[in-house]
This record gives sequence, C-alpha cells and structure tokens, in this order.
Amino acid sequence: MPPATDIAGSVSPGKGRWVSAPWADLPGFAADNLFEAWNAWLKSCERPVGTFAPLCPDIRRLSIGSAEEQRTWMQDRLQPFRVESAQGEAIGLLTAYFEPVLEASRLPAAGFSIPLYQQPVGLARRKPWFTRQEMDTLPEAQAALRGRAIAYLADPIDALSLQIQGSGRVRIIQSDGSQRWVRLSYGGTNDQPYRSVGRWLLDQGLVKDASWSGIKAWLAQNPQRQQELLWSNPRVTFFREEDIAERDISEGPRGAQGVALTPGRSIAVDPVNIPYGTPVWLASSGPKTSLQKLVLAQDTGSAITGAVRADYFVGGGPEAGELAGRLRQPLQMWVLWPKQAR
Repeated sequence: MPPATDIAGSVSPGKGRWVSAPWADLPGFAADNLFEAWNAWLKSCERPVGTFAPLCPDIRRLSIGSAEEQRTWMQDRLQPFRVESAQGEAIGLLTAYFEPVLEASRLPAAGFSIPLYQQPVGLARRKPWFTRQEMDTLPEAQAALRGRAIAYLADPIDALSLQIQGSGRVRIIQSDGSQRWVRLSYGGTNDQPYRSVGRWLLDQGLVKDASWSGIKAWLAQNPQRQQELLWSNPRVTFFREEDIAERDISEGPRGAQGVALTPGRSIAVDPVNIPYGTPVWLASSGPKTSLQKLVLAQDTGSAITGAVRADYFVGGGPEAGELAGRLRQPLQMWVLWPKQAR
C-alpha cells in the first residue's frame, strides 16, 4: 500500500512517485480488449496481494461480463496514478522478455552436449560462486556440478538465452526414447555480474545486429570464438524442473508473484515502486510495436529497476524471442489503485 495521498494528489512509493490522473489521460482506454487482461487479473487473484484481495470477488464475477461492464467497474473502483521518477520524469523504458521453447535430451547424446544445471553442491557456502569460464575449466567447479545436469541442449546460444530469460519450456528426450514436456524454472545464479554478449559484440564492432538470430549468425561464421563469446558473460542461471500438464503447456512460467504469466498482459516491474498484483495501464509506441493496454505487474528481474520501467512478457517460442530481443522503446505507465485503499 502506498503512502497517503498528499494535497497535490501524489504519492511517493520507492524511488518514484505517483500523480493522480483522470481516466481521460489513459490513451486507448476505451478501445482495449479487456477480456484478455481479465484472464491475467484472475491469475493474480489466485495469490492476491492485500490491497487487491477485496476486489477479487468482483473480478471473478466480471470475468463473464462485457467489456463495457468491466470498464465501468474499473472507473468506479480504481483511481489512476501516473508513474513518474523522483525527478518528475514520466517517460521511461519498455523492454520485453519471452519463454524459450526448446528440444533437449535427458542424457548427453549426439547433437545434445550443452548442459543445464540445477543448483550445485556448496552454492550457499560460496558467494559469488564460480564464473562461467571457471565452471568450464576448474576441476573444483566441475566436481561440484557432477551429476547436477538436468538436461542437455544442442545450441549454446539457446542455453544462454534460457539462462537470461530465467525459464523455458523444454521437450526432453528421456533415456528410454520417450518425450516429456517440462518447465525449467529459475533456481538461482552463481551471483556473478551479468554482461550482455550482444553488447560485447557491438562494442568490438563485430556485429550491427545483436538480436539472438544475429548472435547465432555471427557465431556460425566464427565458431572458434564460441568460448570467448560465452565467457564474456560470467553469470550462469541454475534451474528447477517442473512438470507441465498437457492442459498447461500454453501457460507462461510463474512470475515473482507466484502466478502463471499471461503473454501480452503480464509485465515485470521494480516491486519497490509498483507492488505485485497491481493493474497498470501501459502506453508505448516505437518501431517494433504500439501498445495501449491493461497489464498486470506479476514479475520482476534483476535489470528491472526504477519507477517508469517495465519488461513486457511476449510469450514463448522463436517469434516471441525475436520481438523480445529487439524491443526497447519509450514507456508511460499509470497504476490503477483501489479508491478505498487510499
């Protein structure tokens, strides 16, 4: 719950501030397909955060209501606040993330040699843990990782992408030849700093396109520099394996709020500035997409810091990955806060 509203109609959560705004300020509010957002809101109600818990009975009831009924209810029960930095800047940054969908083998095999690990032995006793390069070269690190591989991928860049995104859907070929869908969810890191391999390539003038497809194309032409490229990012993510029921294969991973993310309707935020479960009106226009829509703050990430900052969950698979790798454009946000909670 934010601090009490002052005379000017603003509150100051975290390092930013919220400024009371009329509904008319929200671009595209009358045109959004709220049904899509309502599904994400229902998921937030599976683990409601205090301020929003009293609204969940109405949110469930209105899940079969018309868009007009949903809009009218929102205007009656919620107050928009424009999100600004502490300096009063209302324009921030929108990026995007996705869930890789990959093929893997339970055991190392022809074409599958890149391991994905669960947390290694002794991780909690040594912070930071070994770097990516040390994991590949030091006997002590390799001993701690022995027997900790969950599965093996074919492509080192796919493995790196999965580690950066933090989770992914993987179809694993089992030792008996059968196939099984699992989700590899975030299980911690080696606590080393993150360094972008795309930025490493750009800084050296090696590529002009630092998207995942551009990185793969460069590596295909320079296979002898694979380790150098990978080692430029010392951070490694470890995973937990989760079963996926057939009916849940299309759902996104669980975000920091603990509920499944909804493609196009979930965002990662800095929870110091915007609490999990908060509905947010998002407006962003740029060369890759134009967005004016209701989203739910359901996740976070180590790079998502500041008040006017969001990472937009675009879904799973290669097309989502291409968009996520290229999306970086201006952002405006309005939090929609319960009137009775002010």
